[in-house]
Amino acid sequence: MPAFTFEKISPPARRAPAAATPKKPRGLISQMIDRFAERRARRALQRQRAPRQDEKPAE
Repeated sequence: MPAFTFEKISPPARRAPAAATPKKPRGLISQMIDRFAERRARRALQRQRAPRQDEKPAE
């Protein structure tokens, strides 16, 4: 029988929220990709809304 045992000690619970880390500014490439994606999404919505030329409007 061992003379001593190891007990698992859990870390102390955090009582205060961690300090907010400041966000790094987004890179130029990320901003450009966001702009292209936004424009593409707008065009897709416009194409869905606009009636097609080969379809006749409902009367």
